[in-house]
Amino acid sequence: MSIQRRELYQLGDTKDGEEVAIRATVRTARSQSAKLAFLLLEHDRATIQAVIAASDTISRQFVKFAASLSGQSLVDVVGIVREPKEEIKSASVSNRELHVTELWVVEKAIPQLPIQPEDSEFAIPREETGDEQHSASGQPLVKLSTRLDNRVLDMRASLNQDIFDIRDGVRFLFEEFLRKHSFKTIDTPKLLGAPSEGGSNVFEVKYFARKGYLAQSPQLYKQMAIVGGRKRVYEVGPVFRAENSNTTRHLTEYTSMDLEMEFYDDYLDVMYLIRDLMLHILHGLQTQFKEQTKRVGKIYPTEPFLIPAKPEDVPVLDFVDGVKLLAEAGVELNENDDINSAQEKQLGEIVKKKYNTDFYILKEYPLDVRAFYTMPSTKPGRSHSYDFMLRGQEVLSGAQRIHNHAILRSEMKRRGLDPDGPGLKEVRILTLRLKTLSNSSF
Repeated sequence: MSIQRRELYQLGDTKDGEEVAIRATVRTARSQSAKLAFLLLEHDRATIQAVIAASDTISRQFVKFAASLSGQSLVDVVGIVREPKEEIKSASVSNRELHVTELWVVEKAIPQLPIQPEDSEFAIPREETGDEQHSASGQPLVKLSTRLDNRVLDMRASLNQDIFDIRDGVRFLFEEFLRKHSFKTIDTPKLLGAPSEGGSNVFEVKYFARKGYLAQSPQLYKQMAIVGGRKRVYEVGPVFRAENSNTTRHLTEYTSMDLEMEFYDDYLDVMYLIRDLMLHILHGLQTQFKEQTKRVGKIYPTEPFLIPAKPEDVPVLDFVDGVKLLAEAGVELNENDDINSAQEKQLGEIVKKKYNTDFYILKEYPLDVRAFYTMPSTKPGRSHSYDFMLRGQEVLSGAQRIHNHAILRSEMKRRGLDPDGPGLKEVRILTLRLKTLSNSSF
């Protein structure tokens, strides 16, 4: 009978006495005696204890060899699955152990690796202190710079695998919802011939004999796709911002999830669709990715998000009403000015106490604090725009786009922008055809 090849995580359900073959990474190897050694084998975040005992068919030299294997070595193992006398708490497969009969080294790791994956199972230390920091168990915390210098090993930590799963989950849920609502993907240029957003926060690069710029946003290309007849589009891709600020809210490169769609009656129809999308993502993370978020939450403690169960329970506030709530709390703010980060957090706390939710929408921002292509509201000085707030921070920004060519040129000139300048001429923004557009970027 041929030996059954199994994935390591499947061994917990394997019958006692069954012979299996697996491929795994050696996390630790230790010698108990000249006749006995133990390996902790790992694959895809599952671990099992392997036993190598000297016998008529296994020599002491083999036991010694197995015990000398360096951590992160890749091995092929054949063994008999056994039920241990006691639960093995050091392994995720705690109800079985593998009694090794054959072992081959596929790739041996160097004896002294700069870090081990388990070094990255803790929170990143605060480097501004300059002092060595330790985990609750007393283990020194490895600095971010060391982890990044050894990123392949750092990524192998279960904590980082969970974080990658959550990121992948957000993207999956984003695309799942949009696909069900007739959205299709597009791929927009990331290397532009001129800055297209009218701002100065762009990275300049050399493009052969001329200058090029890294894209700040796929915005104008998304608009072109709608006018070009695509109706509903989305893109997940990198954007670049030359923001020389050392905060978590200023990133030189990040992954942006963008969508654009045509609507017929009111831009609020788009806002409500995106509200439903956000709830789909947030509820999906709480259900489909519950275990990953739970494990990450143990390392980076945080309270679960307070999320309304029904879309209609998500608070939607006009910007001026948000300003009034801040004023009642003693925060002075002109209703024609934008809200800064500190005020966003304060308003988030106020909304949480008032509506018992971490998630709400703020709409009708002052026109002059939004991009030049944002549609003015019928209310003087306001705009058809919105931000989605989660725990006091903006996670999504969107607005209706100006669909009238004359109004767009007039608004650009009012803001001191040249509608015939090289930036917008380069991307050939098409607004001559009267369409109503709305955009959102996560």
